[in-house]
Parts: sequence; structure tokens; C-alpha cells
Amino acid sequence: MATFLFDKIIFGPVKSRRLGVSLGINLLPTNVKVCSFDCIYCECGWTPKKYEEKAILPKREEVREKLEATLKNMVAENQLPDVITFAGNGEPTLHPEFAGIIDDTIELRNKLTPNARIAVLSNATMLHKKPVFNALLKIKDNIQKLDSAFEETIRLLDCPNGSFNLEKVIKQLEAFNGKIIIQTMFIRGSFKENKIDNTTEKEISAWLELLKKINPSQVMIYTIARDTPLDSLEKVSLEDLNSIAERVKTSGFDVQVSG
Repeated sequence: MATFLFDKIIFGPVKSRRLGVSLGINLLPTNVKVCSFDCIYCECGWTPKKYEEKAILPKREEVREKLEATLKNMVAENQLPDVITFAGNGEPTLHPEFAGIIDDTIELRNKLTPNARIAVLSNATMLHKKPVFNALLKIKDNIQKLDSAFEETIRLLDCPNGSFNLEKVIKQLEAFNGKIIIQTMFIRGSFKENKIDNTTEKEISAWLELLKKINPSQVMIYTIARDTPLDSLEKVSLEDLNSIAERVKTSGFDVQVSG
């Protein structure tokens, strides 16, 4: 199925299902995806196994300049964002200047749009890097992916590149001491002759137990809404998502559902 890449460093604003009016920041190349995961449902398509040429990331100063110009225009037009969101063509925390860019963004937000939140949509693979972890502690919406409590399911759904250890990732998520939002994609279908379904009782029960360990401030649950690289994936019904959400609420967590 058709997928797409963001062709700008600063994109939007767009109406986000989960975040409101969101001004996006893409810290990855505008012509190729760069990610530590290769999620089978990613709207940006597959992560290349090899790159024909070196992937060029935007420099910190370029991001700052473009963000400042965009925010000034939005202020002049009285079109203020609810949130400034780091997303784009892959994993934003892979950028070597991520921590400094977060500092710049906080400074510009405070000066120009003080009511806007700052969000990072991340897959939690770079949390072992202290500058990344500390930068995420500074923002309001530290949104980290956790698609399953089972490493084998994550390997099927998210296809981590390189080394991946779920137990270590969970410890890093716990280290935020609740200053974290967990987002989970629920999906059904098949991939490489494997059945996919992270909505089973086994999956949900184990996932809820991990939520209790991580103790997030909020849980975001959603399903596919855009094109994916595979045509064998199925959207989970809003009814099923709401049923999962009720169990999250019963466990004591605020939950947001996007069907």
C-alpha cells in the first residue's frame, strides 16, 4: 500500500488524532526513512536495509531557524499550535544533536508560544543514552512506544534493527518515574506467515502488568488509520479499543483512544 515521507524539516500544522493542532519537526532526512525500528505498520514505509548514499540529517541551527520563522508566522496569523511534535521520517532521538534541539525548542516555545506543549514520539530505543533521557525529562509529552509485553511480538510488529532487549527498555521506561506517556498500536493481520494479534487476552494481561510497573501519566491506544507497507494488516475496531481502554482505566490510568 502507498506510504509517504515528510518532505520538510518543519511540517504542518496538522490536526493530530492524539495531540490536537500539532506543528511537526522532522529531524531525519526528507528523502529517506532513518529508524531503529522497521514497523510493519509505519506510514513512512520500510526502513532501508542499505542506503544508496549517506543520509543527511538537518543541523541543529537549521532546525532552530526554521522553527523560529514558522512560529513567528503562526503568531502573526493568530494560528497557535497546541503542541510542537517531534516525529517525521523515523526515530527523532537518533539525531546526534537531539538534546540541544530540545533545549532550543523549549527556548523558542517559551518566547513565542508559551502555552504550546512539546511532544516527542519515540520508540524507546535510545533511552540508554543519558543526554536523550535527560532531554525527554524536560518536556510535557514524552511519548514512548510499547506495542507488547513480549519481545517476540515486538520483533514481529516493530522489527528492531540491531540489538534489542525488552527487559532493559522496560527498566529505562520505569526510570522516568511516571513522567512518561505510553503509546500502543493495536493491530491484527499476518506477516511472513505469522499471525499478528496483540489484542489477545495473553497480550493485554501482560501489557497491563507492564503498565503497572512503568506507571505512566497517560496511556494512548490506537490502531492503523493511514496506509501501511503491508496489505495484510487489519484495523482494530473502536469497540475493541474501548474495551481495552476500560481495562486500562480499571488499572488506574488515564487513557486516550484513537480509533
